[in-house]
Amino acid sequence: MSSEIPPQVQNQLAQLQQVQQQAQSLAMQKNQTASMQKESEMALEELEKLSDDAVVYRAVGDLQIQSTKEETVTKLKERLDTLSLRLQSLSRQEERISKRFTQLQEQLQQAMGTQGQ
Repeated sequence: MSSEIPPQVQNQLAQLQQVQQQAQSLAMQKNQTASMQKESEMALEELEKLSDDAVVYRAVGDLQIQSTKEETVTKLKERLDTLSLRLQSLSRQEERISKRFTQLQEQLQQAMGTQGQ
């Protein structure tokens, strides 16, 4: 029995590592998006406690501009909708990557099992 790894197995190992890196990247993106969603929810809660004529400022790029409470609430709700959609998309991607990872693991185990025989 040779201790050399066949090219097919090397390729599968490389694919497995790539899928694992994609899964880690998706997990980080998902955590960041969930964090932004939580911050937006907290900001919306605080904003809704204010009177309708309160002076409100919101960030636009590097600037803080004066805005109405109503406009700021609308913008925050739009942001929450966008973040929610992004989280759903990331979850679907995570599921596909997880299935692909499992599939590659099984293929690799089969290839290693047949190599040992």
